[in-house]
Amino acid sequence: MSKTLVIVESPAKAKSISKFLGSRYTVKASMGHLRDLPKSQMGVDLENDFEPKYIAIRGRGDLIKELRAAAKSADRVFLASDPDREGEAIAWHLSYLLGLEQTDKIRIEFHEITKQAIQTAIKHSRHIDQDRVDAQQARRVLDRLVGYQLSPLLWRKIKKGLSAGRVQSVAVRLIDDREEEIRAFVSEEYWSLTAELQFAGGKFLAKLVKKSGKKISISNRTEMETVLEELKGKEFKVSDVRTKEKKRLPAPPFTTSSLQQEAHRKLGFSPKRTMMLAQQLYEGLDLGKEGTVGLITYMRTDSVKIADIAQTEAKEWILGNYGGDYYPPEPRQFTTKGRAQEAHEAIRPTLPLRTPDALKGILSRDQLRLYRLIWERFMASQMSVAVVDTLTVESLVDEYLFRANASTVRFPGFLAIYEEGNDDTEAKDEEQNSLTISVSPGEQLKLIKLQEKQHFTEPPPRYTEASLVRKMEEEGIGRPSTYAPTIETIQTRGYVVKEEKQLLLTELGDIVITLLKEHFPDIVNLEFTANLEEKLDLIEEGKAPWKAVVEEYYQPFSVTLAEAEEKIGKVKIEDQVSEEICENCGRNMVIKMGRYGKFLACPGFPECRNTKPLFEEVGTPCPNCSKPLVVRRSKKGRKFYGCLGYPECDFVSWEMPAPEPCPECGQLMVVKSTKRQKKHVCTNRECRHTIVIEEEG
Repeated sequence: MSKTLVIVESPAKAKSISKFLGSRYTVKASMGHLRDLPKSQMGVDLENDFEPKYIAIRGRGDLIKELRAAAKSADRVFLASDPDREGEAIAWHLSYLLGLEQTDKIRIEFHEITKQAIQTAIKHSRHIDQDRVDAQQARRVLDRLVGYQLSPLLWRKIKKGLSAGRVQSVAVRLIDDREEEIRAFVSEEYWSLTAELQFAGGKFLAKLVKKSGKKISISNRTEMETVLEELKGKEFKVSDVRTKEKKRLPAPPFTTSSLQQEAHRKLGFSPKRTMMLAQQLYEGLDLGKEGTVGLITYMRTDSVKIADIAQTEAKEWILGNYGGDYYPPEPRQFTTKGRAQEAHEAIRPTLPLRTPDALKGILSRDQLRLYRLIWERFMASQMSVAVVDTLTVESLVDEYLFRANASTVRFPGFLAIYEEGNDDTEAKDEEQNSLTISVSPGEQLKLIKLQEKQHFTEPPPRYTEASLVRKMEEEGIGRPSTYAPTIETIQTRGYVVKEEKQLLLTELGDIVITLLKEHFPDIVNLEFTANLEEKLDLIEEGKAPWKAVVEEYYQPFSVTLAEAEEKIGKVKIEDQVSEEICENCGRNMVIKMGRYGKFLACPGFPECRNTKPLFEEVGTPCPNCSKPLVVRRSKKGRKFYGCLGYPECDFVSWEMPAPEPCPECGQLMVVKSTKRQKKHVCTNRECRHTIVIEEEG
């Protein structure tokens, strides 16, 4: 009986695929790359047209022998690595190590791990796509040329352990640019005026929006008092009522970028955690009687296309659970912006009929939460539009126009399942009103009160991991597979730290990016980096030779590198000296920056290696022992608040302690914030006294 060997990347995937192929197939895992550029040297021959010098990865010798033996005893070999550039390169390296003929159809590609997808892939085996391999080679060689020449320069000029790269340096540049925007921002005062009005059907809020037909701007208290004086004693009547029907389209199914953003918004996941969980769902999980099953399609994609069979199954579920009104006249497809690389379909459930509720008790909590997000987003994308009735009521008081907005969902459509998250923190007027169409022009309104409020314009917010992913995608920086590892790298290197979900530039990050901007402007130039990504796409499409693209990039870089070596002097980073004395050697300890923030270290390193946490006091005494409460971090880097007297006192709080105790019972209060409100809440369950500190609207 003939035997066929199928090589995938991971054991989990091998386990999932084995059950679909039967006894004539053997499925083995390569564990990712088996051949790469050497770590000990650059591995690119600059004198020979950038020819890469690949070697077998150290520690993989036994695995290579095992795969060679399996390939030799098989009648046919299929290479089934991931359906993207990296996966194509892995297949190419495997073909070399196993001595396979490049002219044979040894490559199979699938975007979901289901029986039909695997069997279809085997029927449609193909040659290795050399253009895709070359695009990956160009990226790998360019990254090696930059990393192995620019990073040592940073070691010599600043300190060891630093790194620079095409994508990571631009990511740091984005964060640096935002910090500059924030520093340069000048806050401006402005005022708003809201009228609380009563009509026959109830109450509503209307905002002052115009004066004499023009948008009104109130800059200070004096101007506001003038407006209030002119409105004193005036009657409010309904001057206009407008209704409108709006149709809301569902969001497309997830791409890598939108999944990372939405998982951050709705589930609080970092891009790294999102991709780890998505990988598990894609490669397959044990569902009991069904065995190991891949639950979602390939998760590194920038395409929003949907397979016909998935749309058919989604239609069946929607009609069966919601009825014909909830399904559009035609199946809905979405258009991908720009060049869609990597996988060729959106992220969706492999079996739309497999609901999240059917997986309760089988998946872990976070696996289920992510699967539910993907499933709901996909199902909603195939449902009818939502129909929303909007109502605008205006009251013209002399020259002043007050406006109230309200909206009512007439037909929920896709909103019955899912609504896309939003980073916008502005409260919507219509969310504050429950007006009905019973209000009519000319109707007398009773003014209950006028509420004036002072505001100040705010600087642009610092990036979160999710908003940085969105910005990188908008600017064309990196590709779906690079977003999460890039953000992880810049934090690991100490260029950026995460505080309250925001990414902050460290002193080290500021020093490095300032040096790069001055001496290597192309490396950190957004447009230059995005253009290079476009050229990598052209290589994949067979429209550009990869070595010519590398040459075009490297020649000016090498000149700049030589000039920088001469121009840049040694940058000395002065450590801040603390009053804390090292108990081992008596020196004053210094403050250093680590991955999770600042810590204390002895300046006598390496003779003295003493380190200790640097605690930031929050200005509130511990409710148990009265010692100061300080900021601490968990093993995973999450911030919490604990007693300085730990371990003698084990008080901890995940929420920030408020500065003052509860006025009712004297217990600790904590700070709780929403998009609309900031308040202090008593931790005493029998009290729960609440003080509103800030409120929008």
